[in-house]
Amino acid sequence: MGFTLNRRSLLHVDLGLTGGLALLRAPSALAAPASTPGTTPPAEEPQRPWYELGLLEDDPVMQNQLLHFLAATYSAQADIGEVLDTATRIDVSDDWSWPTEWVSTADRLRGMAEASLARHHKTSAGHAYLRAANYYRAALIHHPEPSHPSVLQTGRRAVDAYNKALVLLKMPGTPVRIPYENTTLPGYLFRARGTRGPAPLLIFQQGRDAWPEESKYVVDAALERGYHCLLVHAPGQGMAIREQNLPFRPDWEKVITPVVDFAVRISGVDSRRIALLGWSMGGALVPRAAAFERRIKLLIPNPGVLDWGQSQFDNFNGYFPELMALLDTDPAAFDAAMYQLMTQVFLYRWYMRDAMHKHGASSPSDLMFKLRSFTNRPVVERIRCRTLVMDGTAEAYSGGQGKLLFDALTCPKDYLLFTEEDTGLLHCQEAAQAVANHRMFDWFDDYI
Repeated sequence: MGFTLNRRSLLHVDLGLTGGLALLRAPSALAAPASTPGTTPPAEEPQRPWYELGLLEDDPVMQNQLLHFLAATYSAQADIGEVLDTATRIDVSDDWSWPTEWVSTADRLRGMAEASLARHHKTSAGHAYLRAANYYRAALIHHPEPSHPSVLQTGRRAVDAYNKALVLLKMPGTPVRIPYENTTLPGYLFRARGTRGPAPLLIFQQGRDAWPEESKYVVDAALERGYHCLLVHAPGQGMAIREQNLPFRPDWEKVITPVVDFAVRISGVDSRRIALLGWSMGGALVPRAAAFERRIKLLIPNPGVLDWGQSQFDNFNGYFPELMALLDTDPAAFDAAMYQLMTQVFLYRWYMRDAMHKHGASSPSDLMFKLRSFTNRPVVERIRCRTLVMDGTAEAYSGGQGKLLFDALTCPKDYLLFTEEDTGLLHCQEAAQAVANHRMFDWFDDYI
């Protein structure tokens, strides 16, 4: 069975991802003519949602990522002008424009930090380093060549700038190395100030794209409430994949159990009150870990995911139904068609290269086969700790999975749905950090 990616099929899959947004914003020249007497007036053009920024519109993933870095202003890890200025310089048709422009902004901020530090302005330097670190990470979230030497160099600059900010701003965080199999995983321990006696610990991990260092808004909220935080560059994430070549793995308990082993040995941590929070793809990984790791008191997957592999297959089937039909019958034909598609559309080229690298896959079909193993269906009934399943009405990457997880859980459980009304409807409550922290930590306070 074969598959030919001609111009018609290319347009079909391209519109499958971007057409909905593009059609809603058709230029006025393409709109229906004004009504005349005796005719039905044309329907009003739908209002653009607040989260569609009108920038980088030819790449909806880039647009979403831009919103992510704008939202970092909430935790002082970005400035609005710096983010928007960078966005206006990005040429969506140039694969290298995104990382080039973000590195340029980051380098400029690092220069500001160094100049202030040379004049002993430590606070100003610290804040500039903090933003520079975030912009270096921004360069890597949409990088066209994940194995390019510049990736490791940029990652190291991000970590270096962040560590300098920790010291200069006197943030209560310390870099740590967590023993893991035959190596160690980098991470950070943040201690809440002024606690009396052992205090709860929140283990927070990100997902497919974000780094631990981007978690400052959650860390700040936890520290305010007297909770310690432990962050980790887990396999497939941050520097663990870029410096140590450690890919994602489906048996996530093999990652989290060493982290908990490390956590219970930390002085001042109440080993009976350990919570595990997973963001984005982390919402699919942490339930698997909690099914085996009994020392976790509270579990928070955001968004909750019962079957990550199925959610990814559903997404692919929505865009490439004919191509996906080849996967099991003719993987070589699937690969050939996907590679052809990748040569013509940067969005797919970026995603497949990035995902293959993070999963240690040798081909697109190998990636799809690996994704199938990321499911919590066989183990979900083993979860015993109280669980908060977070979800949003506009969840774009694993829609419907939060409710599936909640329904499958047999442990004490709660379901927290964010909506258009509270502005937290997007994936991981993007750009609604205040309301996300408010509602999540109210639950946390009640049960920790």
